[in-house]
Amino acid sequence: MKQIFVLSAILIFISCSKNTTKTSNLTAGNKEITLEEIWDGTFSPKRMNALNSMNGNFYSLLNNKDGNTTIDKYSYASLEKIKTIVSSANLKGISTFSSYSFNDDETKLILGTELKRIYRRSKKGNYYAYDIASKKLSLIGKNIQEPKFSPDNKNVAYVKDNNIFIKNVISNTITQVTKDGKRNKIINGITDWVYEEEFGFVRAFEWNKKGNYLAFLRFDETDVPEFSMDIVGKELYPNQQVFKYPKAGEKNANVTLHMYNLTTRNIKKISLGKYEYIPRIKWSNNDAILVATTLNRHQNKLKLYKVNTLRTSSYNLLNETDDAYVDINDNLTFLSDNSFIWTSEKDGFNHIYHYNFNGKLINQITKGNWEVTRYYGYNESKKTIYYQSVENGSINRGVYSISLDGKNKKLLSNKKGQNTAAFSKNLNYFINTHSSAKTPPIYSLYSGEGEIIKVIKDNAALKEKLSGYNMTPKEFSTININGNDLNMWMIKPANFDENNQYPLLMFQYSGPGSQQVGNRWNGANDYWHNMLAQKGIIVVCVDGRGTGLKGRDFKKVTQKELGKFEVEDQIAAAKKLAKRSYIDENNVGIWGWSYGGFMSTNCILKGSDIFTTAIAVAPVTSWRFYDTVYTERYMQTPQENASGYDDNSPINYADKLKGNYLLVHGTGDDNVHVQNSYRMINALVEANKQFDMFMVPDRAHGIYKGKNMRLNLYTKMTNFIEENLNKE
Repeated sequence: MKQIFVLSAILIFISCSKNTTKTSNLTAGNKEITLEEIWDGTFSPKRMNALNSMNGNFYSLLNNKDGNTTIDKYSYASLEKIKTIVSSANLKGISTFSSYSFNDDETKLILGTELKRIYRRSKKGNYYAYDIASKKLSLIGKNIQEPKFSPDNKNVAYVKDNNIFIKNVISNTITQVTKDGKRNKIINGITDWVYEEEFGFVRAFEWNKKGNYLAFLRFDETDVPEFSMDIVGKELYPNQQVFKYPKAGEKNANVTLHMYNLTTRNIKKISLGKYEYIPRIKWSNNDAILVATTLNRHQNKLKLYKVNTLRTSSYNLLNETDDAYVDINDNLTFLSDNSFIWTSEKDGFNHIYHYNFNGKLINQITKGNWEVTRYYGYNESKKTIYYQSVENGSINRGVYSISLDGKNKKLLSNKKGQNTAAFSKNLNYFINTHSSAKTPPIYSLYSGEGEIIKVIKDNAALKEKLSGYNMTPKEFSTININGNDLNMWMIKPANFDENNQYPLLMFQYSGPGSQQVGNRWNGANDYWHNMLAQKGIIVVCVDGRGTGLKGRDFKKVTQKELGKFEVEDQIAAAKKLAKRSYIDENNVGIWGWSYGGFMSTNCILKGSDIFTTAIAVAPVTSWRFYDTVYTERYMQTPQENASGYDDNSPINYADKLKGNYLLVHGTGDDNVHVQNSYRMINALVEANKQFDMFMVPDRAHGIYKGKNMRLNLYTKMTNFIEENLNKE
């Protein structure tokens, strides 16, 4: 389950010099935010296009102008365009393209056209190989997935109809590597639904360094139960989407690792001992050694295996265990001597470690009661690692460098707010995106030593525009709940008067490892929250136990009890806030999306003595209905932990509803199935409880496709809040 933030704009809270009466909040002009402005792009910041780091001190951008699509090369040092690598105007056979990727030495490109989305990350389309020197364009295949050049530039591997193919771009011949692929049965080289969603990758094959071996995963979905959804569409009769979806406690696909030898055309199955998942495979710098990651079903025992292309057996390189679970990431990095960088929470906080190729710890590189949040890479010539962390407070992010031996740590970015770096491939430069609750995104070019070279975009025009609106800044603080100092932000009405009383609306997500209380420039939800503040509502967000970036123990306290401690914290926070003189204790609401919808539903049921109104968008209502990988990571199986599932399922507490409840769901949600809301509706009906609902045909988890979809949804939620919460 990934967080749904519904933030397509990016947002807000500008400080100005004028104080309002009886409040210390800084306000701006007199204009009020409208729903139409939130969703028509009025407040959208200027952004940089997603750049692709190239070899050397260069990057490329996909640009579109006057119907012409180009891939252009730029210099990091000057940010100036060097040349156009390819233009759709000069291509014969295709009129445009919407995706591209380079081969390793950047002499060739793969161009994608007519791409069609499958699930959150996956897509299929028509792909072409383009030789930059000769300007020759050739078809790789139509309706294919994930094409990738071999390092020797001779071949392109891809998947079509669940089988792996290799096309030799020199001889123009195609070899079919696997032949047993079949929809909803066998998948070769592409992940199944649950791997794509929860382990975050689609391409499940990798070339070795010489390009003479292809390692791939095979998914046998035969015994995985099917889930079906009716798609209303625009035809006379609906059609049905049927796909394999392993719900908690049910059978997963049987996933195995295989090695294809391009010379002999033989496939070997690799033994990896006992495991449930293979969430990562990666070749080391030794072209004969692959490293595979395995997890047991509880996901609390991770193993790294060294796989030699000459054998069918494997060698256990590293073991990582945890009483709760071990997170999966992409931080495994091999150095020239095949020692490797690894990140782990084993000392209680997520940090960077250095191991030799036999799995022996060389040293722990970062240390402290703070979390490394991103690993950017290792500059071998400078023996320097680059990373992002919360060393300056859990609501902030900074970009740092540190030597491989753990010395010479240096802050490279701004101290406050949140900073994210996009490094050049050689790590000599990075483009830093900095924002805070009061500062819209600022894009700046930095050297790898942290010297700012040039401000690229500062969004000053957006800041000036927002100064004309009646807005107030977020107030960050902590609130002590159940023995923990929880991070909190609050938005008060611009004309706030502490002698008056205001309704309170709480917003949260609350899922494991998540964070909503961050010192960053947010999106559409924050504009909406400010609009509600204009209507006289105080909006608050509290990150309770189970959320992230405050250490392993704080995050994993919810293990086997999703929805228990998080709900207790939201209820206790609401009661504590309601004691403040300026909050109306009889008008307290809560809302959330996805995991947040699960939370808001539980809160109005279990916290009916404080919450009077709740909105739940696309909520889980029983973890029995959600997928194996996400759910069992935190809950184990329903067979092992029935009480953990049932004691925290809002379905079982429908009879406790006293307040105003709005339930929203898209019927085409392949992630949190509408089954969750249907079962909640049945439980409420059986308990004879009145409620409101908004079911949107065919929309997926994000509920965004279609003209005015978000505007219509947020109008519905605004009206519901005004009718039920914002009472005189």
